[in-house]
Amino acid sequence: MTEDYSDSHLKDILTRTRRIAVVGVSLNEVRPSYYVARYLALKKFEVFPVNPVYAGKTAFGREVCASLGEIRAEVDMVDIFRRPEHVPAIVDEALETFPKLRTIWMQIGVWHKEAAEKARARGVDVVMNRCPKIEYQRLFGELRMGGFNTGVISSKL
Repeated sequence: MTEDYSDSHLKDILTRTRRIAVVGVSLNEVRPSYYVARYLALKKFEVFPVNPVYAGKTAFGREVCASLGEIRAEVDMVDIFRRPEHVPAIVDEALETFPKLRTIWMQIGVWHKEAAEKARARGVDVVMNRCPKIEYQRLFGELRMGGFNTGVISSKL
């Protein structure tokens, strides 16, 4: 399942976002959820790691929370690294916990049409089956340095 998202829409989301809750984060450095969250933290996003398995441990300078409800700050985006069948409960918790939530982002291989429609009905942007790390690198010129054709034209060297 794929949806089309314009580059300008994705860039707008990544530009306005400052605080990201990463649900399903791993502390195993070779797992995508670890290196995506680490990358986002290195790019000066405030990353709030969420995974009950690692609750109480530290990742990216923050204590890992067992659930979104344990986060004591407003977040702009909830990035979901869980299988699609877990998405509805995560979206429900996110909508309840963060009244100012702007974006639900589902990682590559993750989508849930009904949960997306529920979030959109509340005015929340939804991105499915994409990775914010890859999109950030593509849209802000980092992939070009590796020789990738990003489809983005820029005079930046």
